[in-house]
Amino acid sequence: MNRPAAQHKRVAYPAYKPSGMDWVGDIPEHWEIHRLKHVASVQFSSVDKHTVEGEEPVRLCNYVDVYYNDFIAAGIEFMSASATQSEIARFQLCRGDVLVTKDSESWDDIAVPSYVAEKLDGVLCGYHLAHIRPHPCKLLGEYLFRAFRSRGINDQFRVATNGITRFGLGKYWLDNGLFPVPPLDEQRAIAAFLDRETARIDALIEKKRRQIELLQEKRSALISHAVTKGLDPNAPMKDSGIEWLGEIPKHWEVKAIRRIARTVKTGGTPSGAEEMHFDENGFNWYTPRDFHDDVFLTESFRKLSDIGKGEVKIFPAMTVMMIGIGATIGKVALSREPSSCNQQINAIVCNSEMTPTFLTYYLKIMRAYIYRCGKFTTLPIINQEDTKALIITCPPLPEQAAIVSVLDREAERTGALISMVQMSIEKLREYRTALISAAVTGKIDVRTVPTSRQEEAL
Repeated sequence: MNRPAAQHKRVAYPAYKPSGMDWVGDIPEHWEIHRLKHVASVQFSSVDKHTVEGEEPVRLCNYVDVYYNDFIAAGIEFMSASATQSEIARFQLCRGDVLVTKDSESWDDIAVPSYVAEKLDGVLCGYHLAHIRPHPCKLLGEYLFRAFRSRGINDQFRVATNGITRFGLGKYWLDNGLFPVPPLDEQRAIAAFLDRETARIDALIEKKRRQIELLQEKRSALISHAVTKGLDPNAPMKDSGIEWLGEIPKHWEVKAIRRIARTVKTGGTPSGAEEMHFDENGFNWYTPRDFHDDVFLTESFRKLSDIGKGEVKIFPAMTVMMIGIGATIGKVALSREPSSCNQQINAIVCNSEMTPTFLTYYLKIMRAYIYRCGKFTTLPIINQEDTKALIITCPPLPEQAAIVSVLDREAERTGALISMVQMSIEKLREYRTALISAAVTGKIDVRTVPTSRQEEAL
């Protein structure tokens, strides 16, 4: 019977020595510590995204390609650009190269690595990236890529960044970064071991992500049925007159939001957005980044000071807030207490005919429709007048309350299950990170772990 390699007993190396690096600790006695410049060539790319007349057409591996892909391969849709012959000679990608991010809006995104897994003719390393080519007699790219993934090793680059709103890693610090370097055969064994193990962990994570998707789909289906068909399966039905809505209970009404709202307003931002307008202990001021999948909004990321509060619209508790622009258009949530929002959000204050929580649940199932209703320039937009025109179902208030009660219970149950799965995913990610660090710093001897063929024979 097959067993995951993770279940095999792991052992340490026979003897260790101090690495001289606090963030690495002891390393196997026969390993060495090298500065990156002594075992690889490091270049910062100068090739930008522009196409210049007279230059050669190329494809460019950019920051996002590295940030979102562990392995750079032909399946990635590289952007078109141009480069000089000199740039092509210097920055052409070869199998075994390692690319890392050197600039970012967050220090935590510095030195994120990717491994060039195959030959890519005409693909160059783009701007904002470091292009690293290991010396093949000393260092393997597949090992170096994993070493960059070790938090202990990577932290030396993160602390070396400079900047306030944007962070950058200087070439000096990358050149002089310290790495544990085992013999080439061990580098190869470590890379192979981590390829197998991380693939298995990633497969488990993907299964759990799918579990979350299925739970979310089930919850959405329940919400959709409850707010459009009601809770009584025997209720007489009628044609709603709305193609996508279909039949609804005979005694329900269909109304535009303007008929069930006291007001629909767009939020705003204090003039100049100066620091005096904000206070970390102040008044909730919601922006799209504060919206998740929950029914209710929690505390906002940024809060208004008394001065800032005086420059914006204040909405009462139980205001339905819906994002009206951009990729998250149609995302909706409910404020529990008086609050404000920025101009990207349409705030709906219900009248006595509509329960705010029912409206929130209803709008959640309308997100795709809202996106289609949006006006497009560079971004989809749905303004307050468009929001007022949206058509909703309007059951009697007692039915609205009953539906909300059922959906709240389901939301709590499903939310708890999703949280459990998310915790499991986080533990797997933590284990993945720890395993990589243990292997590339010599805390475990992967030479003792059976290969896939050996495992099959067990």
